[in-house]
Amino acid sequence: MHSVDVSWKELLAAVRAGRPVRAHSGKVGAGDVFVAVPGPQADGAGFIPDALARGAAWIVAAPGVRLPEGATARLVTHDDPRQALGDLAQAAFGTAGHGYKLVGVTGTNGKTTISYILEQLFGGSGRKVGVLGTVSYRWPGFSMDAPLTTPDCLSLHEMLARMDKAGVDLAVMEVSSHALDQQRVAGLAYDAAVLTNLTQDHLDYHKDMETYFQAKARLFRELPKEGKAWVVNYEDPYGLRLLREGLSAGRSVLGYGLETPPVGMPAIRAEIRAMSAAGLELAVEFEGRRFELVSPLVGRHNAMNLLTAMGVGFKLGLRESDMQALAGFTGVSGRLERVTNPHGLNVFVDYAHTPDALVNVLSAVKALGVRRLVCVFGCGGNRDRAKRPLMGQAVCRHADVAVLTSDNPRHEDPLAIIEDVKPGLSGCARVVIEPDRRKAIALALEGLTAEDALVVAGKGHEPYQQIGDVKHPFSDQQVVRELLG
Repeated sequence: MHSVDVSWKELLAAVRAGRPVRAHSGKVGAGDVFVAVPGPQADGAGFIPDALARGAAWIVAAPGVRLPEGATARLVTHDDPRQALGDLAQAAFGTAGHGYKLVGVTGTNGKTTISYILEQLFGGSGRKVGVLGTVSYRWPGFSMDAPLTTPDCLSLHEMLARMDKAGVDLAVMEVSSHALDQQRVAGLAYDAAVLTNLTQDHLDYHKDMETYFQAKARLFRELPKEGKAWVVNYEDPYGLRLLREGLSAGRSVLGYGLETPPVGMPAIRAEIRAMSAAGLELAVEFEGRRFELVSPLVGRHNAMNLLTAMGVGFKLGLRESDMQALAGFTGVSGRLERVTNPHGLNVFVDYAHTPDALVNVLSAVKALGVRRLVCVFGCGGNRDRAKRPLMGQAVCRHADVAVLTSDNPRHEDPLAIIEDVKPGLSGCARVVIEPDRRKAIALALEGLTAEDALVVAGKGHEPYQQIGDVKHPFSDQQVVRELLG
């Protein structure tokens, strides 16, 4: 990092004294700092003239950027403008000296459920908890629907500062791979990082699994060495690789799983004593101690989610007795959510939109002893095309009837998306194709008995269906209730 005209230290001091920082030229006001961040679609350097026209007094940009002739703003060049934005956000909002513990949860599946379980666990032991994730951003006295799993860098720091002011003891963040790759979490100091698993998703963005893994691993590698915890699934091959890397680097690692942990691996594990529609009975082992936990959550994947949260709890100072708060946790909206209805039918809505998540959810429902399992699913438009046939395959292997429909088609033709899924449906016992999602759910409900089960997958908590740029009101839960009277 080097500077022109003005030192970085001088700029940090100005920001600490209250000078506003912007990463969007349209929000710049007189005297503000504009950080020209390279983005996935456009380079912020192209918006410097707009920021100057709006009165920016300072410009932060990559080396080689020059201000137009006659510009009076001061220029600071930085080798990594995204990191610069994180450091300036930390200075602006004072997030370095916060009073809460910060946990980052990353992985393909399970992030939302784990963040809710952590909220229950720490809340049950008398702590105030804030959560930033896929469903909502919330803390005591505030809640809003979440437009993004992980907000932009400035919004993140601002919300964490507001949490600190509200007296939050624990802040839990779902951290997407996009956010890590784009350094939206720059300038944040995590106390614990979690990796749930790594299975095929977002390869439209990351191109291959290795690049996807490296994006996720940043969260762990960038933690300071002292007193910061890595809590990672040792049953996942990428998780095991990360744990071994952490162990050899002298990090404070904790593996979790239901299978026997690798020799020499510090771990929390559990044995499933019983699993039914009523929930789970677990025998948990940690540091030579053993205790029981009964949970109303359903399925093996939820046993793993509970273990993750307990692992974080122990690493951040909770006791065995605190874990019993989890017995009262009934689940998350749109995550294997049972839709109650006057006919007593087993209908579940779930956010599963990857092959692995579909396998987890369908296996969990199948394990309840149902006679026939029906699954309604689709694939999102303008997203990873390679996973589409794999999702079809997952449904064929684990459900008796596959009902293929539209998810959020966005800017793609719904029929073209369906064609991409079809090669994965070749081994299916029975396939129904209906592009209209409401009609597809109605077809799936026809002939469903109390011995059967229906899983409506893909959208979970979402109250809309996105066609083009428009989000039309649509809730899977609401549609099921309307159709079943």
